[in-house]
Amino acid sequence: MANHPNAGKKAPKSQLANIPKLVSAYYLNEPDLESNPEQCVAFGTSGHRGCSYNVKFNESHILAITQAICDYRKANNIFGPLFLGKDTHALSEAAFNSAIEVLVANEVQVITQENDDFTPTPVVSHAIVCHNRTHPHELADGIVVTPSHNPPEDGGFKYNPPNGGPADTDVTNWIEQRANQLLREDLVEVQLFPYAKAKRSGFIKYEDLLSPYVEDLANVIDFDAISKANVSIGIDPLGGSGINFWPVIAKRYGLNMTIVNDEVDPRFAFMPLDKDGKIRMDCSSPFAMANLIALKDDYDIGIGNDPDYDRHGIVTKDGLMNPNHFLAVAIDYLLQNRDWADDIKVGKTLVSSGMIDKVVQSHGNEVYEVPVGFKWFVDGLSEKWLAFGGEESAGASFLRKDGDVWNTDKDGFILGLLAAEILAVTGKTPSERYKELEQAFGSPSYKRIDAPANDGQKARLKALSVDDVKADTLAGDKITDILTHAPGNGAAIGGLKVVTESGWFAARPSGTEDIYKIYLESFKGEAHLAELESAAKALVDSVIS
Repeated sequence: MANHPNAGKKAPKSQLANIPKLVSAYYLNEPDLESNPEQCVAFGTSGHRGCSYNVKFNESHILAITQAICDYRKANNIFGPLFLGKDTHALSEAAFNSAIEVLVANEVQVITQENDDFTPTPVVSHAIVCHNRTHPHELADGIVVTPSHNPPEDGGFKYNPPNGGPADTDVTNWIEQRANQLLREDLVEVQLFPYAKAKRSGFIKYEDLLSPYVEDLANVIDFDAISKANVSIGIDPLGGSGINFWPVIAKRYGLNMTIVNDEVDPRFAFMPLDKDGKIRMDCSSPFAMANLIALKDDYDIGIGNDPDYDRHGIVTKDGLMNPNHFLAVAIDYLLQNRDWADDIKVGKTLVSSGMIDKVVQSHGNEVYEVPVGFKWFVDGLSEKWLAFGGEESAGASFLRKDGDVWNTDKDGFILGLLAAEILAVTGKTPSERYKELEQAFGSPSYKRIDAPANDGQKARLKALSVDDVKADTLAGDKITDILTHAPGNGAAIGGLKVVTESGWFAARPSGTEDIYKIYLESFKGEAHLAELESAAKALVDSVIS
């Protein structure tokens, strides 16, 4: 698909969100699940998301989801506090207030950031992990009100259970089914307490969640090295929830850091348009990150994050790094510079670059390959047998310096700061380090494309078995592996992955569009990647048609 002609350019005023209209729709529009089943609560890999205009993210949804979470807590004896965070999307504020009314009515002790400030996803995860380490009999959990990098009109709502990470499918299925039941019954079992009274109820504690997180960062990142090397760091918060954290981090650790954009605007009017012409705070997109990329020669390292700070974008003087490239560099550096167990594993999603496999194996460690979704890394990070978990979409987290658990959700702060540490310690930027990896292991070509598919074809792709694939070669190479389940944990991948000695492809159906996604990588160059693309589409079409 061709890029939009205005990609990378500032959005025209006519394209900016009408915030009063958007928030009004949140309260006025009511879902009708019988006539419009697409308006039901639906948890994806990162919670329930949608827009109030099309009746997919409205007050009724949030009241039902929050009551379902309260019911889940009771059913599972979770009686500790609930950490409640929000990002800077317009609907996050409205949904946050709706959640408060239900949580207090259910007598849940809520802890949220003082001064009614924003709270990034990794900070909520860190707070849960730290609380539960010292209060094993009063387990805490959390909610983050965020649609991540989605456009300004969207809202999102995700639940983190006591392990601190994204909820697993069994949890989200339970909450989703209960929430939809409540919606179908006109919310009669939803308990509510008026917001004004809820704030005075004693069930809401406004605490400083910023300082404990910032203080603890020293156990994850080598700030002495960064400060001593005087690495100049340019920060573009992209108007997100971590905007008030960076100045505190800079002051606390004596960093040479500049905030290049301090705007917080629910319209995100300062954002360059993404490749499809939409405003999207995707820190892995060169179009969305155009403002920071333009400053690449002014700083040693540039860091951008999405609104809830669970993703990272790294800019060097070579430009914005490909997320797969930075993951490989980060893993290589950490395995050399952390006091972790010799047999510790490194987690990657099955659509992440094969360069990661080569790097991990060169250190004598094992790759833990899982389906798409950070939830698959939570147990390993929590139990400390997984050193690092990373997704190809620029989300990752890792253990403390001493091998103890840091948090169990994606953390854009520590990945950005790690880029500065890598430069400080090695004297080379992460992009220069990746060039060295290419010299050692080859230069893979990676691509993601979309192909049309109807509901029946998507269902067949999701249900494929290994026996459905009859081919024994792909793009001129012998097929060495066919996967419908991830080799790391045996979980179904909801699609197909085919591997050869010189490349691979993976195909997964979209949950929202009439397409399937193909991820491709070749270690034989662009020409072979093109052959791989044609062969992959032909193979998939032959087994789903």
